[in-house]
Amino acid sequence: MASRKERDILGEVQVPSHVYYGSFTQRAFDNFQISSARMHPLLIKALAMVKLAAAQANMDLRVLDKKRGKVIAHAAQEVISGKFHDQFILDMYQAGAGTPMNMNMNEVIANRANEMLGAKLGTYQYVHPNNHVNMAQSSNNVIPTATRLGALFLVDELIEAFVLLEKSLEKKSVEFDKIIKVGRTHLQDAVPIRLGQEFHAYAINVRKAREHVMVCVDALYEIGLGGTAIGTGITAHPNFRAVVCKKLSKLSGKRLRVAEDGVAITQSVQAFVQVSASLKNAAIEIAKIANDFNLMTSSDIHELHLPEMEPGSSIMPGKINPSITEAMKMICYQIIGNDTAITLGSNEGQLELNVMTPLIGKNLFHSIYLLNNGIHMFVNKCVKGIVADTKKIEGLFENSLCVATALNPYLGYEMTGRFVRHTLLHGVSLKQVILQSGLLDESDLAKIFDGLTGPRKIDGSLQKQVAKKLEKFKYG
Repeated sequence: MASRKERDILGEVQVPSHVYYGSFTQRAFDNFQISSARMHPLLIKALAMVKLAAAQANMDLRVLDKKRGKVIAHAAQEVISGKFHDQFILDMYQAGAGTPMNMNMNEVIANRANEMLGAKLGTYQYVHPNNHVNMAQSSNNVIPTATRLGALFLVDELIEAFVLLEKSLEKKSVEFDKIIKVGRTHLQDAVPIRLGQEFHAYAINVRKAREHVMVCVDALYEIGLGGTAIGTGITAHPNFRAVVCKKLSKLSGKRLRVAEDGVAITQSVQAFVQVSASLKNAAIEIAKIANDFNLMTSSDIHELHLPEMEPGSSIMPGKINPSITEAMKMICYQIIGNDTAITLGSNEGQLELNVMTPLIGKNLFHSIYLLNNGIHMFVNKCVKGIVADTKKIEGLFENSLCVATALNPYLGYEMTGRFVRHTLLHGVSLKQVILQSGLLDESDLAKIFDGLTGPRKIDGSLQKQVAKKLEKFKYG
Protein backbone atom coordinates (compact mmCIF):
# COMPACT_ATOMS: atom_id res chain seq x y z
CA MET A 1 0.00 0.00 0.00
CA ALA A 2 1.34 3.39 -0.99
CA SER A 3 2.10 5.73 1.88
CA ARG A 4 3.02 9.33 2.54
CA LYS A 5 5.52 10.61 5.06
CA GLU A 6 4.36 12.97 7.80
CA ARG A 7 6.33 14.44 10.66
CA ASP A 8 5.39 15.29 14.24
CA ILE A 9 7.37 16.07 17.40
CA LEU A 10 8.35 12.41 17.71
CA GLY A 11 9.69 12.11 14.17
CA GLU A 12 8.50 10.62 10.89
CA VAL A 13 5.27 8.64 10.51
CA GLN A 14 4.17 6.59 7.52
CA VAL A 15 0.50 7.22 6.72
CA PRO A 16 -1.44 5.53 3.87
CA SER A 17 -1.36 8.00 1.01
CA HIS A 18 -5.10 7.98 0.29
CA VAL A 19 -6.48 8.54 3.79
CA TYR A 20 -7.69 11.81 5.28
CA TYR A 21 -6.40 11.23 8.78
CA GLY A 22 -2.79 12.00 9.65
CA SER A 23 0.20 11.20 11.83
CA PHE A 24 -1.52 11.56 15.21
CA THR A 25 -4.32 9.18 14.21
CA GLN A 26 -1.85 6.73 12.70
CA ARG A 27 0.21 6.59 15.89
CA ALA A 28 -2.93 6.09 17.99
CA PHE A 29 -4.16 3.38 15.62
CA ASP A 30 -0.84 1.55 15.92
CA ASN A 31 -0.81 1.91 19.72
CA PHE A 32 -4.38 0.98 20.58
CA GLN A 33 -5.62 -2.12 18.77
CA ILE A 34 -7.71 -3.32 21.69
CA SER A 35 -11.29 -4.06 20.64
CA SER A 36 -13.77 -3.72 17.81
CA ALA A 37 -15.38 -0.69 19.49
CA ARG A 38 -15.20 2.41 17.32
CA MET A 39 -16.79 5.85 17.55
CA HIS A 40 -20.57 5.71 17.35
CA PRO A 41 -21.85 7.47 14.17
CA LEU A 42 -23.72 9.98 16.31
CA LEU A 43 -20.55 10.77 18.24
CA ILE A 44 -18.76 11.39 14.93
CA LYS A 45 -21.62 13.65 13.86
CA ALA A 46 -21.63 15.53 17.17
CA LEU A 47 -17.85 16.01 17.10
CA ALA A 48 -18.01 17.35 13.54
CA MET A 49 -20.75 19.76 14.66
CA VAL A 50 -18.44 21.03 17.40
CA LYS A 51 -15.76 21.72 14.77
CA LEU A 52 -18.24 23.47 12.48
CA ALA A 53 -19.60 25.62 15.31
CA ALA A 54 -16.06 26.51 16.41
CA ALA A 55 -15.05 27.54 12.88
CA GLN A 56 -18.18 29.69 12.55
CA ALA A 57 -17.61 31.30 15.95
CA ASN A 58 -13.94 32.01 15.25
CA MET A 59 -14.84 33.59 11.91
CA ASP A 60 -17.49 35.77 13.55
CA LEU A 61 -14.94 36.84 16.17
CA ARG A 62 -12.42 37.57 13.39
CA VAL A 63 -9.70 35.33 14.75
CA LEU A 64 -10.00 32.87 11.85
CA ASP A 65 -9.86 34.18 8.30
CA LYS A 66 -12.81 33.45 6.02
CA LYS A 67 -10.75 31.52 3.46
CA ARG A 68 -9.70 28.89 5.98
CA GLY A 69 -12.89 29.09 8.01
CA LYS A 70 -15.17 28.36 5.07
CA VAL A 71 -13.30 25.25 3.89
CA ILE A 72 -13.10 23.96 7.48
CA ALA A 73 -16.84 24.51 7.79
CA HIS A 74 -17.50 22.78 4.47
CA ALA A 75 -15.37 19.78 5.40
CA ALA A 76 -17.07 19.52 8.79
CA GLN A 77 -20.47 19.66 7.12
CA GLU A 78 -19.47 16.78 4.87
CA VAL A 79 -18.58 14.68 7.92
CA ILE A 80 -21.89 15.62 9.55
CA SER A 81 -23.72 14.39 6.45
CA GLY A 82 -22.04 10.99 6.77
CA LYS A 83 -19.09 11.39 4.44
CA PHE A 84 -15.64 10.23 5.57
CA HIS A 85 -17.00 8.17 8.48
CA ASP A 86 -14.68 5.36 7.37
CA GLN A 87 -11.77 7.63 8.30
CA PHE A 88 -12.53 7.38 12.00
CA ILE A 89 -10.61 4.22 12.69
CA LEU A 90 -9.60 4.50 16.33
CA ASP A 91 -10.45 2.09 19.10
CA MET A 92 -12.53 3.67 21.88
CA TYR A 93 -9.99 2.30 24.35
CA GLN A 94 -7.32 4.89 23.73
CA ALA A 95 -5.25 7.62 25.35
CA GLY A 96 -6.96 9.60 28.08
CA ALA A 97 -9.33 12.50 27.51
CA GLY A 98 -10.01 11.34 23.95
CA THR A 99 -7.13 13.35 22.46
CA PRO A 100 -6.64 10.79 19.64
CA MET A 101 -10.37 10.99 18.86
CA ASN A 102 -10.26 14.77 18.70
CA MET A 103 -7.12 14.76 16.55
CA ASN A 104 -8.63 12.16 14.23
CA MET A 105 -11.41 14.66 13.50
CA ASN A 106 -9.00 17.61 13.27
CA GLU A 107 -6.84 15.77 10.74
CA VAL A 108 -9.72 14.56 8.59
CA ILE A 109 -11.22 18.04 8.39
CA ALA A 110 -7.83 19.69 7.82
CA ASN A 111 -6.85 17.31 5.02
CA ARG A 112 -10.22 17.65 3.32
CA ALA A 113 -10.00 21.46 3.64
CA ASN A 114 -6.50 21.48 2.13
CA GLU A 115 -7.66 19.21 -0.67
CA MET A 116 -10.43 21.68 -1.53
CA LEU A 117 -7.80 24.45 -1.66
CA GLY A 118 -5.64 22.42 -4.05
CA ALA A 119 -3.04 21.03 -1.62
CA LYS A 120 -1.96 17.43 -1.25
CA LEU A 121 -3.13 15.28 1.65
CA GLY A 122 -0.77 15.40 4.60
CA THR A 123 0.89 18.71 3.70
CA TYR A 124 -1.37 21.00 5.76
CA GLN A 125 -0.28 23.78 3.42
CA TYR A 126 -3.24 26.06 4.12
CA VAL A 127 -5.18 24.54 7.01
CA HIS A 128 -3.49 23.01 10.06
CA PRO A 129 -5.35 20.49 12.28
CA ASN A 130 -4.18 22.12 15.53
CA ASN A 131 -3.76 25.78 14.61
CA HIS A 132 -7.01 26.18 12.67
CA VAL A 133 -9.44 23.25 13.06
CA ASN A 134 -8.75 23.01 16.80
CA MET A 135 -8.64 26.79 17.36
CA ALA A 136 -9.93 27.86 20.81
CA GLN A 137 -10.47 24.21 21.72
CA SER A 138 -8.92 21.36 23.66
CA SER A 139 -9.76 17.67 23.73
CA ASN A 140 -10.59 18.29 27.39
CA ASN A 141 -13.76 20.20 26.49
CA VAL A 142 -14.34 19.10 22.89
CA ILE A 143 -14.77 15.40 23.70
CA PRO A 144 -17.10 15.93 26.71
CA THR A 145 -19.17 18.38 24.64
CA ALA A 146 -19.46 15.98 21.70
CA THR A 147 -20.30 13.13 24.08
CA ARG A 148 -23.06 15.20 25.68
CA LEU A 149 -24.48 16.18 22.30
CA GLY A 150 -24.32 12.65 20.87
CA ALA A 151 -26.00 11.27 23.98
CA LEU A 152 -28.77 13.85 23.61
CA PHE A 153 -29.38 12.68 20.03
CA LEU A 154 -29.60 9.06 21.19
CA VAL A 155 -31.81 9.83 24.19
CA ASP A 156 -34.50 11.32 21.94
CA GLU A 157 -35.20 7.87 20.52
CA LEU A 158 -34.94 6.23 23.93
CA ILE A 159 -37.62 8.49 25.42
CA GLU A 160 -39.95 7.52 22.57
CA ALA A 161 -39.22 3.85 23.32
CA PHE A 162 -40.10 4.35 26.99
CA VAL A 163 -43.42 5.91 26.00
CA LEU A 164 -44.12 2.98 23.67
CA LEU A 165 -43.52 0.52 26.52
CA GLU A 166 -45.68 2.52 28.94
CA LYS A 167 -48.59 2.60 26.49
CA SER A 168 -48.29 -1.10 25.69
CA LEU A 169 -48.32 -2.06 29.36
CA GLU A 170 -51.20 0.30 30.09
CA LYS A 171 -53.20 -1.18 27.21
CA LYS A 172 -52.70 -4.65 28.68
CA SER A 173 -53.74 -3.37 32.11
CA VAL A 174 -57.11 -2.33 30.68
CA GLU A 175 -57.46 -5.66 28.86
CA PHE A 176 -56.70 -7.61 32.06
CA ASP A 177 -58.47 -5.34 34.54
CA LYS A 178 -61.27 -7.73 35.53
CA ILE A 179 -59.07 -10.80 35.96
CA ILE A 180 -58.60 -11.50 39.69
CA LYS A 181 -55.59 -13.63 40.54
CA VAL A 182 -53.30 -14.63 43.37
CA GLY A 183 -50.97 -11.85 44.46
CA ARG A 184 -47.62 -13.12 45.70
CA THR A 185 -44.86 -11.98 48.03
CA HIS A 186 -41.69 -13.96 48.84
CA LEU A 187 -42.83 -16.16 45.91
CA GLN A 188 -45.69 -17.36 48.12
CA ASP A 189 -49.43 -16.68 47.86
CA ALA A 190 -50.30 -13.38 49.57
CA VAL A 191 -53.55 -11.53 48.83
CA PRO A 192 -55.75 -11.16 45.73
CA ILE A 193 -54.84 -8.72 42.97
CA ARG A 194 -56.19 -7.98 39.51
CA LEU A 195 -53.88 -8.86 36.66
CA GLY A 196 -54.67 -5.40 35.31
CA GLN A 197 -53.36 -3.85 38.53
CA GLU A 198 -50.03 -5.60 38.05
CA PHE A 199 -49.68 -4.30 34.50
CA HIS A 200 -50.81 -0.82 35.51
CA ALA A 201 -48.08 -0.81 38.16
CA TYR A 202 -45.53 -1.86 35.53
CA ALA A 203 -46.60 1.06 33.33
CA ILE A 204 -46.27 3.53 36.21
CA ASN A 205 -42.81 2.31 37.14
CA VAL A 206 -41.63 2.58 33.54
CA ARG A 207 -43.05 6.11 33.40
CA LYS A 208 -41.21 7.07 36.58
CA ALA A 209 -37.98 5.61 35.21
CA ARG A 210 -38.45 7.66 32.03
CA GLU A 211 -39.08 10.83 34.03
CA HIS A 212 -35.93 10.18 36.05
CA VAL A 213 -33.90 9.83 32.86
CA MET A 214 -35.34 13.09 31.54
CA VAL A 215 -34.46 14.97 34.73
CA CYS A 216 -30.88 13.67 34.66
CA VAL A 217 -30.45 14.31 30.93
CA ASP A 218 -30.98 18.03 31.50
CA ALA A 219 -27.40 18.24 32.84
CA LEU A 220 -26.10 17.24 29.38
CA TYR A 221 -27.27 20.56 27.92
CA GLU A 222 -24.55 22.40 29.86
CA ILE A 223 -21.30 22.48 27.85
CA GLY A 224 -17.78 23.59 28.64
CA LEU A 225 -16.72 24.25 25.05
CA GLY A 226 -14.25 27.14 24.99
CA GLY A 227 -12.72 26.31 28.35
CA THR A 228 -9.73 24.85 26.46
CA ALA A 229 -7.14 22.97 28.53
CA ILE A 230 -8.52 23.19 32.08
CA GLY A 231 -11.60 25.38 31.76
CA THR A 232 -9.94 28.77 32.13
CA GLY A 233 -10.29 29.53 28.41
CA ILE A 234 -6.61 30.14 27.68
CA THR A 235 -6.02 30.91 23.92
CA ALA A 236 -9.76 31.42 23.27
CA HIS A 237 -11.42 34.75 22.48
CA PRO A 238 -13.26 36.17 25.55
CA ASN A 239 -16.58 35.86 23.72
CA PHE A 240 -15.92 32.46 22.19
CA ARG A 241 -17.87 30.43 24.76
CA ALA A 242 -21.09 32.35 24.30
CA VAL A 243 -20.84 32.54 20.50
CA VAL A 244 -19.89 28.90 19.96
CA CYS A 245 -22.70 27.75 22.27
CA LYS A 246 -25.25 29.62 20.17
CA LYS A 247 -23.77 28.23 16.95
CA LEU A 248 -23.78 24.66 18.23
CA SER A 249 -27.32 25.02 19.58
CA LYS A 250 -28.53 26.12 16.15
CA LEU A 251 -26.67 23.35 14.34
CA SER A 252 -27.86 20.59 16.67
CA GLY A 253 -31.37 21.79 17.42
CA LYS A 254 -30.58 21.47 21.13
CA ARG A 255 -30.87 24.36 23.58
CA LEU A 256 -27.37 24.10 24.94
CA ARG A 257 -26.14 26.45 27.65
CA VAL A 258 -22.73 27.77 28.60
CA ALA A 259 -21.33 26.07 31.69
CA GLU A 260 -21.73 28.00 34.91
CA ASP A 261 -18.00 27.65 35.49
CA GLY A 262 -15.46 26.39 32.96
CA VAL A 263 -13.09 24.88 35.51
CA ALA A 264 -15.90 23.10 37.37
CA ILE A 265 -17.30 21.37 34.29
CA THR A 266 -13.80 20.39 33.12
CA GLN A 267 -13.02 18.81 36.48
CA SER A 268 -16.29 16.91 36.81
CA VAL A 269 -18.15 14.29 34.81
CA GLN A 270 -21.11 14.12 37.18
CA ALA A 271 -23.61 14.74 34.37
CA PHE A 272 -22.60 11.42 32.78
CA VAL A 273 -22.77 9.66 36.13
CA GLN A 274 -26.31 10.95 36.71
CA VAL A 275 -27.56 9.90 33.28
CA SER A 276 -25.93 6.48 33.54
CA ALA A 277 -27.46 5.97 36.98
CA SER A 278 -30.90 6.80 35.61
CA LEU A 279 -30.40 4.28 32.78
CA LYS A 280 -29.36 1.68 35.34
CA ASN A 281 -32.50 2.42 37.34
CA ALA A 282 -34.64 1.98 34.23
CA ALA A 283 -32.84 -1.27 33.41
CA ILE A 284 -33.55 -2.60 36.90
CA GLU A 285 -37.26 -1.80 36.54
CA ILE A 286 -37.55 -3.39 33.10
CA ALA A 287 -35.55 -6.47 34.14
CA LYS A 288 -37.99 -6.90 37.04
CA ILE A 289 -40.94 -6.80 34.64
CA ALA A 290 -39.26 -9.32 32.31
CA ASN A 291 -38.52 -11.56 35.27
CA ASP A 292 -42.16 -11.37 36.43
CA PHE A 293 -43.29 -12.43 32.97
CA ASN A 294 -40.93 -15.41 33.19
CA LEU A 295 -42.41 -16.41 36.55
CA MET A 296 -46.01 -16.01 35.40
CA THR A 297 -45.37 -18.10 32.31
CA SER A 298 -43.39 -20.81 34.15
CA SER A 299 -44.63 -24.40 34.18
CA ASP A 300 -46.13 -24.39 37.68
CA ILE A 301 -47.86 -21.01 37.47
CA HIS A 302 -48.51 -20.48 33.75
CA GLU A 303 -50.91 -17.56 34.20
CA LEU A 304 -49.58 -15.86 31.07
CA HIS A 305 -48.84 -17.02 27.53
CA LEU A 306 -45.95 -15.12 25.93
CA PRO A 307 -45.67 -15.02 22.14
CA GLU A 308 -43.84 -18.05 20.82
CA MET A 309 -40.89 -16.62 18.88
CA GLU A 310 -38.56 -19.58 18.34
CA PRO A 311 -37.92 -23.21 19.34
CA GLY A 312 -36.50 -23.41 22.84
CA SER A 313 -34.19 -26.37 22.70
CA SER A 314 -31.69 -28.11 20.47
CA ILE A 315 -32.48 -31.47 22.07
CA MET A 316 -36.01 -31.32 23.54
CA PRO A 317 -38.59 -31.33 20.72
CA GLY A 318 -41.44 -28.86 21.02
CA LYS A 319 -40.00 -26.96 23.99
CA ILE A 320 -40.59 -23.18 23.89
CA ASN A 321 -38.64 -20.78 26.10
CA PRO A 322 -39.30 -17.13 27.05
CA SER A 323 -36.49 -16.03 24.75
CA ILE A 324 -37.47 -12.36 24.44
CA THR A 325 -37.65 -11.77 28.18
CA GLU A 326 -34.33 -13.58 28.60
CA ALA A 327 -32.69 -11.33 26.01
CA MET A 328 -34.23 -8.26 27.64
CA LYS A 329 -32.73 -9.20 30.98
CA MET A 330 -29.31 -9.69 29.39
CA ILE A 331 -29.56 -6.18 27.97
CA CYS A 332 -30.53 -4.76 31.35
CA TYR A 333 -27.66 -6.48 33.12
CA GLN A 334 -25.20 -5.18 30.53
CA ILE A 335 -26.47 -1.65 31.20
CA ILE A 336 -25.90 -2.20 34.91
CA GLY A 337 -22.36 -3.34 34.08
CA ASN A 338 -21.81 -0.29 31.88
CA ASP A 339 -22.86 1.91 34.78
CA THR A 340 -20.24 0.26 36.97
CA ALA A 341 -17.55 1.06 34.38
CA ILE A 342 -18.78 4.67 34.17
CA THR A 343 -18.77 4.93 37.96
CA LEU A 344 -15.20 3.69 38.21
CA GLY A 345 -14.08 5.90 35.32
CA SER A 346 -15.74 8.91 36.89
CA ASN A 347 -13.84 8.24 40.09
CA GLU A 348 -10.58 8.81 38.18
CA GLY A 349 -10.95 12.59 38.06
CA GLN A 350 -7.72 14.15 39.29
CA LEU A 351 -7.12 17.86 39.86
CA GLU A 352 -8.32 19.75 36.75
CA LEU A 353 -9.41 16.85 34.52
CA ASN A 354 -11.02 13.43 34.29
CA VAL A 355 -9.16 11.57 31.54
CA MET A 356 -11.62 8.65 31.32
CA THR A 357 -14.08 10.31 28.92
CA PRO A 358 -13.54 7.76 26.11
CA LEU A 359 -14.51 4.94 28.48
CA ILE A 360 -17.42 6.94 29.89
CA GLY A 361 -18.68 7.92 26.44
CA LYS A 362 -18.38 4.40 25.03
CA ASN A 363 -20.39 2.86 27.84
CA LEU A 364 -22.96 5.64 28.00
CA PHE A 365 -23.69 5.40 24.27
CA HIS A 366 -23.80 1.61 24.52
CA SER A 367 -26.34 1.76 27.35
CA ILE A 368 -28.66 4.18 25.56
CA TYR A 369 -28.40 2.27 22.29
CA LEU A 370 -29.00 -1.12 23.95
CA LEU A 371 -31.94 0.05 26.01
CA ASN A 372 -33.64 1.68 23.05
CA ASN A 373 -33.32 -1.40 20.84
CA GLY A 374 -34.16 -3.73 23.70
CA ILE A 375 -37.38 -1.93 24.58
CA HIS A 376 -38.58 -2.02 20.97
CA MET A 377 -37.90 -5.77 20.86
CA PHE A 378 -39.60 -6.28 24.22
CA VAL A 379 -42.73 -4.39 23.20
CA ASN A 380 -43.15 -5.75 19.68
CA LYS A 381 -42.15 -9.36 20.29
CA CYS A 382 -43.44 -9.86 23.82
CA VAL A 383 -45.69 -7.31 25.58
CA LYS A 384 -48.12 -6.72 22.71
CA GLY A 385 -48.78 -10.44 22.32
CA ILE A 386 -49.21 -11.47 25.96
CA VAL A 387 -52.37 -13.50 26.60
CA ALA A 388 -53.82 -14.28 30.04
CA ASP A 389 -54.70 -17.93 30.77
CA THR A 390 -57.95 -17.22 32.62
CA LYS A 391 -58.71 -20.89 33.39
CA LYS A 392 -55.33 -21.40 34.99
CA ILE A 393 -55.64 -18.12 36.91
CA GLU A 394 -59.10 -19.06 38.22
CA GLY A 395 -57.94 -22.54 39.22
CA LEU A 396 -54.95 -21.22 41.15
CA PHE A 397 -57.10 -18.58 42.81
CA GLU A 398 -59.77 -21.07 43.92
CA ASN A 399 -57.16 -23.36 45.47
CA SER A 400 -55.28 -20.53 47.16
CA LEU A 401 -55.57 -19.21 50.72
CA CYS A 402 -54.86 -15.66 49.54
CA VAL A 403 -58.38 -14.54 50.57
CA ALA A 404 -57.65 -15.34 54.22
CA THR A 405 -56.30 -11.86 54.97
CA ALA A 406 -59.74 -10.39 54.29
CA LEU A 407 -61.03 -12.34 57.33
CA ASN A 408 -58.66 -10.62 59.78
CA PRO A 409 -60.96 -7.67 60.62
CA TYR A 410 -63.74 -10.13 61.56
CA LEU A 411 -62.07 -13.24 62.96
CA GLY A 412 -58.78 -11.68 64.04
CA TYR A 413 -55.28 -12.57 62.95
CA GLU A 414 -54.82 -15.48 65.38
CA MET A 415 -58.14 -17.22 64.73
CA THR A 416 -57.82 -16.78 60.96
CA GLY A 417 -54.34 -18.28 61.19
CA ARG A 418 -55.73 -21.33 62.99
CA PHE A 419 -58.30 -21.89 60.25
CA VAL A 420 -55.61 -21.55 57.57
CA ARG A 421 -53.38 -24.09 59.34
CA HIS A 422 -56.33 -26.50 59.68
CA THR A 423 -56.99 -26.14 55.96
CA LEU A 424 -53.40 -26.91 55.07
CA LEU A 425 -53.14 -29.88 57.44
CA HIS A 426 -56.42 -31.57 56.51
CA GLY A 427 -56.68 -30.72 52.82
CA VAL A 428 -60.08 -29.04 53.00
CA SER A 429 -61.13 -25.64 51.70
CA LEU A 430 -60.92 -22.55 53.89
CA LYS A 431 -64.52 -21.72 53.08
CA GLN A 432 -65.66 -25.14 54.25
CA VAL A 433 -63.77 -24.84 57.55
CA ILE A 434 -65.23 -21.41 58.30
CA LEU A 435 -68.79 -22.43 57.45
CA GLN A 436 -68.46 -25.46 59.71
CA SER A 437 -67.33 -23.19 62.56
CA GLY A 438 -70.63 -21.30 62.43
CA LEU A 439 -68.89 -17.95 62.86
CA LEU A 440 -69.80 -16.81 59.34
CA ASP A 441 -72.40 -17.99 56.82
CA GLU A 442 -72.45 -17.97 53.03
CA SER A 443 -73.86 -14.43 52.76
CA ASP A 444 -71.29 -13.13 55.27
CA LEU A 445 -68.43 -14.62 53.27
CA ALA A 446 -69.85 -13.20 50.04
CA LYS A 447 -69.77 -9.70 51.57
CA ILE A 448 -66.25 -10.12 52.91
CA PHE A 449 -64.83 -11.57 49.70
CA ASP A 450 -66.39 -8.91 47.47
CA GLY A 451 -63.86 -6.29 46.37
CA LEU A 452 -60.69 -7.99 47.56
CA THR A 453 -58.35 -6.01 45.32
CA GLY A 454 -58.75 -2.58 46.89
CA PRO A 455 -59.51 -0.71 50.11
CA ARG A 456 -63.03 -0.90 51.53
CA LYS A 457 -64.86 -0.10 54.77
CA ILE A 458 -65.21 -2.81 57.41
CA ASP A 459 -68.80 -3.91 58.07
CA GLY A 460 -69.09 -2.84 61.71
CA SER A 461 -72.39 -4.62 62.27
CA LEU A 462 -71.00 -7.94 61.02
CA GLN A 463 -67.84 -7.39 63.03
CA LYS A 464 -69.89 -7.06 66.25
CA GLN A 465 -71.95 -10.16 65.44
CA VAL A 466 -68.86 -12.26 64.92
CA ALA A 467 -67.22 -10.84 68.05
CA LYS A 468 -70.15 -12.12 70.16
CA LYS A 469 -69.89 -15.56 68.57
CA LEU A 470 -66.16 -15.63 69.20
CA GLU A 471 -66.70 -15.10 72.92
CA LYS A 472 -68.42 -18.49 73.12
CA PHE A 473 -66.40 -20.20 70.35
CA LYS A 474 -63.91 -22.90 71.20
CA TYR A 475 -61.43 -23.97 68.54
CA GLY A 476 -60.99 -27.68 67.89
